[in-house]
Amino acid sequence: MKNKKIIRTIFSLLAVLMLTACTADNEEKDPKKETTDNQAEQNENTNMDSDSHANMEHSSSGEVPEKLKIAEHPTYDIGTHAIIETDHMEGMKGAEATIVGAYDTTAYSISYTPTNGGEPVKDHKWVIHEEIKDAGEAPLESGTEVTIEASHMKGMEGATGVIDSAEETTVYMVDYTSTNDGDEVKNHKWVTENELSPIE
Repeated sequence: MKNKKIIRTIFSLLAVLMLTACTADNEEKDPKKETTDNQAEQNENTNMDSDSHANMEHSSSGEVPEKLKIAEHPTYDIGTHAIIETDHMEGMKGAEATIVGAYDTTAYSISYTPTNGGEPVKDHKWVIHEEIKDAGEAPLESGTEVTIEASHMKGMEGATGVIDSAEETTVYMVDYTSTNDGDEVKNHKWVTENELSPIE
């Protein structure tokens, strides 16, 4: 009897050990878990690389540079509404904007490398003349190397950039509701005159 009990106990212990080993092995090699982890990592990398405006600050304080000239006769007056026709960020194009500021300046498209070690940003729209360090009075030409004083995106302020293009225009600061997620965006900088259209 004692031998039978001992044998049963040994078999029970062996069975428990085998089940434990199988479970641990399955957890280590679970293909579903590995796939999910890989997809999450790929998605994170894709989100960082796919959109150079991914870190753009949607809302701002509404403060503008001291020397920025208020537009005397803007196409869109403060308090009026217009449709945004550009897609600087997701959820922007097609949104109804409320004009909160209108200024006459030169708007630049600039490529730069962020100061926080992020990927280079190509053709960022827009940095205005008054947001460039020691810009002087005259508009700057394409190819000019500049230091950016704006903080529209993380790593932008203090970055060295190169002007891709320049446009003398009226720029607008706008409020709008994102068509993507319904978030309210306040004091977004900047949208140019030709990136807005009247509401019909």
